[in-house]
Amino acid sequence: MITPYNDEYFMRKALAEAEKAFELDEVPIGAVIVANDTIIAKGHNLTEQLNDVTAHAEMQSITAAAENLGGKYLKKCTLYVTMEPCVMCAGALNWSQISKVVFGASDERRGALRYEGIFHPSTEVVGGVLGEECGELVKQFFKSKR
Repeated sequence: MITPYNDEYFMRKALAEAEKAFELDEVPIGAVIVANDTIIAKGHNLTEQLNDVTAHAEMQSITAAAENLGGKYLKKCTLYVTMEPCVMCAGALNWSQISKVVFGASDERRGALRYEGIFHPSTEVVGGVLGEECGELVKQFFKSKR
């Protein structure tokens, strides 16, 4: 059986989360965590709403997924996030032992991939899925702020 679920499908779900952040006047980053082709957690930036610098989309999703699974480890799970994770989020993803991270747009200034070994050794990292679309949403947001 051919499944309609692939990286692009789930990245579109993360983009929908990013659009929610945009509507809340948050930096539009969205994330979903998937296990067995099922979304088990969703999140988007809430740093302004919660007045919390740690309320990134990834952090919101990690917490929700751990609660959903009843444990802190996210083995056999995949995170789809619209922007390359920052160092803080990469550290949390490392501790969660997530199996795979798929991101859209690269983050030249704050992205974690500049640091070798920041993700868990067993975590597969894939970048550039719908990267242009993901990056464009962030550019639109900051352009509206100028």
